[in-house]
Amino acid sequence: MVKYKVHEAAKDFNVKSNVIIELLAPHSDKVRKSQTALEEWELDILFDYFTQKHAVESFDAYFAMKKPVEEPVKKEEAPAQAEEPKGSEEPAKTAPAKANAPKKADAPAQQPAKQQDRPAAPSAGQPFKKKEGKKSDAPMQARTKGERKTVNTRSNEVELDKYNEHYETIAPGSAAQRDSESRKQKIKQKSQQYNRKQGTRSHHRETEAERLKRIAEERAKRSLTITIGEEITVGELAAKLKMTAAEVIKKLFSYGIMAGINENIDFDTASIVASELGAKVEKEVVVTIEDRIIDASEDEDENLETRSPVVCVMGHVDHGKTSILDAIRNTAVTSTESGGITQHIGAYRVSSDGNDITFLDTPGHAAFTAMRARGAMATDIAVLVVAADDGIMPQTIEAINHAKAAEVSIIVAINKMDKPEANPDRIKQQLTEYSLVPEEWGGDTICVPVSAKTGMGIDNLLESILLIAEMRELKANPNRAAKGVVIEARLDKGKGPIATLLVQNGTLKNGDIIVAGTAVGRVRVMTDDKGRKVKQAGPSVPVEVMGLAETPQAGDQFDAVSDERLARELVEERKQKIKEAQFSSVQRVTLDTLFSTIADGEKKDLNIVVKADVQGSVEAIKQNLEKLSNDEVRVCVIHGGVGAIVESDVMLAAASNAIIVGFHVRPDPTAVAHAERDHVEMRMYRVIYDCIEDVEAAMKGMLAPKFRDVELGRISVRRVFKLSSVGTIAGSYVQSGKVTRNCKVRVVRDGIVIAEDDIASLKREKDDAKEVQSGYECGIGLAKFNDIHEGDILEAYVVEEYRD
Repeated sequence: MVKYKVHEAAKDFNVKSNVIIELLAPHSDKVRKSQTALEEWELDILFDYFTQKHAVESFDAYFAMKKPVEEPVKKEEAPAQAEEPKGSEEPAKTAPAKANAPKKADAPAQQPAKQQDRPAAPSAGQPFKKKEGKKSDAPMQARTKGERKTVNTRSNEVELDKYNEHYETIAPGSAAQRDSESRKQKIKQKSQQYNRKQGTRSHHRETEAERLKRIAEERAKRSLTITIGEEITVGELAAKLKMTAAEVIKKLFSYGIMAGINENIDFDTASIVASELGAKVEKEVVVTIEDRIIDASEDEDENLETRSPVVCVMGHVDHGKTSILDAIRNTAVTSTESGGITQHIGAYRVSSDGNDITFLDTPGHAAFTAMRARGAMATDIAVLVVAADDGIMPQTIEAINHAKAAEVSIIVAINKMDKPEANPDRIKQQLTEYSLVPEEWGGDTICVPVSAKTGMGIDNLLESILLIAEMRELKANPNRAAKGVVIEARLDKGKGPIATLLVQNGTLKNGDIIVAGTAVGRVRVMTDDKGRKVKQAGPSVPVEVMGLAETPQAGDQFDAVSDERLARELVEERKQKIKEAQFSSVQRVTLDTLFSTIADGEKKDLNIVVKADVQGSVEAIKQNLEKLSNDEVRVCVIHGGVGAIVESDVMLAAASNAIIVGFHVRPDPTAVAHAERDHVEMRMYRVIYDCIEDVEAAMKGMLAPKFRDVELGRISVRRVFKLSSVGTIAGSYVQSGKVTRNCKVRVVRDGIVIAEDDIASLKREKDDAKEVQSGYECGIGLAKFNDIHEGDILEAYVVEEYRD
C-alpha cells in the first residue's frame, strides 16, 4: 500500500494538517504529526467526515448533465452557468469549497470540472474525475467546458471509482491488478512474436551436424585476422578467434598437444591451429626499447675504415711490464713533451710509423678478468711480458690463460735482454709447454726480444703489433652512433661519476646521450689520454667522460642513443632485470650438483683451477684429472699454479664457472670472501688420491654418502616392568654380541619389526652402563616406544657411513 501522509491528506481536502490530526485524535491514542502515514481505517474516517460535511440533497442537475447535447460546447457555456442555481439548493455550502479549491489560471469560473487530481471533498461543483472515460458520448460531453457534475456518494447506484482518479493511490490493489494484466499482455505479445519467428524456421530439431555446418558457414562468411606474438595462452587464442577454449583445446588434441586453457603455446602451433579454424594469422612484431634507440645494424663494407689496434700489456709484476710501457711511451712522444707516462684514464695512444696504437693498462689482471667475465672483447692483441732471466712465472701462466680465454692474439715480449744471464731459448722452450710455439720453431706466436732499459727491440715490438693488426684487418665505421666498452669508472668528489670509455665503433661526440649498463647521461666533458678536451672520439680511441648519472661497471657496453627519455626507461628495465637475477642467482656447479647437471644435459665440461705447493704436484694432479674425461664429461684444468689461492684465482674460476682444487695450500682471506660472494667452490686436499676420487665420484654421481646398519647384538625380553617415573623397562638378557648406550634398537615380535627406537636408559644391576656384553642381564628403556611384551627380541645396531 502506498503511504498517504497527514500533510498530503490535508492538502487534498484543502484543510490544515491540525484539522486532520484533531479529527483522528478521538479515535486513537496515537500521536500524529504532519509526516505520519495514515492507515486505511483512518482514511475511511476522513472520507466519511468530509462526505457528510459536503453532502447535497438533489442529483437532478448531475443527471441532467448526462443528457446528450447536440449544440457545440461553446454555445452551452451561458445556459450551464444559468442553470447552476437550479442544480443546487444550497449554494452557500458549496461556495466555500469552490472558492478554496485550486483552479486553472485560464478559466477559474467556467471550468470547475478541471480541478486538481486529488481526493478533495466532493461537492456539486467539484465532482470526482476518472483518468480514462467511457466510449459512450455521455462521458465525453460530461467533460465539456462549462458543465458541472454532481455526485451523490450515498447512493448505491453511483460507481465512485469512475470519477475518483486518486482511488488507485489510496487502494493500490486495483493498480497492482492492472499492472499484472499489463505484464500478462506484454508476455503474451512476446510469446506471439516468438511464435511468429519460430514459424519461419523449420519445425524439425537441428542436429549436431547441421549446427556445426551452420557455424562453419557463418565463420566462413566473416574474414577474421588475428595477431599473435611469440607465445600465447590457449585462452587468449580462443578469445582472439571468438571461440570457446574447448574448441581450441580439441583442435590441439587432434595434433597431439595436451595443453590446458592457461598453458602457453608457441607462434607456430598457434598459427596452425588458427588457420585450421578459419582465421588469418599475422605475427606480432615486438619492438623493445633497445631496438628503438640502439642502432644494431651491420655495417656495409664500403662504409668500413681501418682502425687502430687495441693492445693489452700483461705479465708478471717483476718482469718489467711498467718499464716496457714507459719505453713505448717515451719513443712515441716528441722531445717537447715531458717524459714518463701520463695515464690519466688507464689507457693511452701512441704513434708508430704514422699508425696509432691504443694501449690499455691492466694492473693485477683484475680489470681484464672482470671484462672477460662480462663478455667484453675490448682488446685485439695481448702483449705477454716475460723476463729473460726469470722465465715463466705463476702470473705469466695466469696471463696466458686469460688471453686464451678472451681469444685474442698473443705477442711475447722477452724483456731484460740486456742482462748477461738472459736466456731467450729457455723462455721459448717454456712457452711450448703452454701451447705457445714461437715462429722460429714453426709456430704462430711472435716472440720479440726487447730491453726496456736500453730501448732495444721496442720498434720491433711496435712493428709486430702493427703487422698482426694488418693481418686481422681491423675495421670500423666512424659515421654512425658510437658503441664501445667501459674500461674503468670512478667517483670523483668534485666532478662526480667519471667513466673511461673505449670507442669500438662509430664516433662519440660532445652532447651525445649514452647508456652504459645501468648508467645513463649526456656527455658534458670529454678528455683524451693526455688530459686535453676533445669534441669527438672515433673508433679505438679511449676517452674520459663526465655527465653520467651514476658510475657504470667496468666491462659494461655503452651505446650512444637519440632519445633520453627512452634511454632512462631502458636503464630502469635493466636495473629490474638485475634485481630479479639477484633473487634467482646463478647456480654454480659444484661436485655435489655436477651429476644432476650432467643428467639434465646442461654441462659437458668440468673446469678446474689447480693450486699446489710445488710444480710437480700441479702437473701430477692435472694429468690424473684430465685422464678422468669420458663421453659425458670432459675435465679441463684451465689453470694450474703454485702458491696460495688468491683473489685472481677466484675471479678466474667465477668467470669460467670452474671449481678450485687446492693441494697442500690454503686460500687467503680475500679469496675466501670473494669465493663466498661469487659462489665459487673451493676444495682442499692433502692426499692426491682423495682429490681424484672425489672428482671421479662426482662424475659418476656417487658423491652422495651411503649408510648401512651394523648389527651389534641380540637381546631377548624376559620381563616387563612399568614404572610411573620412567615408563616401561624391559628386563632383558643379551644373547649375543653386545648392547651399547648410544645404539639403536629394533623391536621384533614374531619375526616382524614392530618399531625402531633409540635407547633412553641402559642399566646393569642398579647402575647405569655404557655397554652390556653377551651373557649378562640388563634393563633397557626406549625413548619413545613403550608397548614392549615379554618374548620380544631387541636387535641392537648402529648406522655408519661408507663408500663403495
